[in-house]
Amino acid sequence: MRCLVTGAAGFIGSHLCEQLLDMGHEVVGLDAFIPYYPREIKENNLASLKLRKNFSFQELDLREDDLASVTENISVVFHLAAMAGLVLSWKNFNLYSSCNLLATQRLLDSLRKSESLKKFIYVSTSSVYGKFSSGNELMPTKPSSPYGVTKLASENLCHAFREEFGLPLSVLRYFSVYGPRQRPDMGYNIFINSMLKGETITVFGDGQQSRGNTYVSDCVDATIAAIQSPDGETYNIGGGEIASVWEIINRLEKITGCKARIKQEQARAGDQRSTGADIAKAVKDFGWNPKVSLDEGLTRQVAWQKSMQIRKAA
Repeated sequence: MRCLVTGAAGFIGSHLCEQLLDMGHEVVGLDAFIPYYPREIKENNLASLKLRKNFSFQELDLREDDLASVTENISVVFHLAAMAGLVLSWKNFNLYSSCNLLATQRLLDSLRKSESLKKFIYVSTSSVYGKFSSGNELMPTKPSSPYGVTKLASENLCHAFREEFGLPLSVLRYFSVYGPRQRPDMGYNIFINSMLKGETITVFGDGQQSRGNTYVSDCVDATIAAIQSPDGETYNIGGGEIASVWEIINRLEKITGCKARIKQEQARAGDQRSTGADIAKAVKDFGWNPKVSLDEGLTRQVAWQKSMQIRKAA
């Protein structure tokens, strides 16, 4: 297949590109390098991909650039590009609405007459459910942050294009993805870096907030398997192992051999209290099941972050 991956230079997108190439597919990667975190990190994610013969990359902004060249003769689109993160979405709503909603609208519009498109996978988030996100896809959607609002609006836009123009699409709602290349603003990355450096970790709220954790390779496997999903469906994608902030810190202390130094601050606006994906629908419809345990996944992420610190020090 000829696959388009938006957000290809990101944490999950770069892993997805690698797996698609390993499976023998041709991959067109797209990223705009919007400065949510340093461009150098994304360039590092792309470095090995750019050496592979079936991979091509274009730096394009979905919000304003001509998309004809990247959508031509595409079999499958994996739309991961988005402005992520809860906190900033309260401060710059225009950025989130343009990156998450306008960009999605322009991409969908560029594909509505496509004769080659077999599947459009829209990547969404558990944040569309709101503060309490434990259950199946029938949970009410009640996002508690502007980020979640824009992602839910984009889901609805996808379904509108499917109903009006027959686009073959499915929606995936990711739950707390972690692993090597995790964004530097994400909790586990911050915890691990702080512990390895002997720096203080800030825990927001009471630390009892819990997450259903999804290792990045499991997330990628689900995303590719969803090509076989029935059109118009929505799926929770989660790893199954739920842990609180304190439990994660305790596990990381054992893995790193470092004692965490902690300070607490008040909870952040829009933070989810609990998440946990019921994945029975994904299991039934396209046979996906997570494989990597939480301890194994955290161990791999710690090893990766240690290697990055050594590289920087060299």
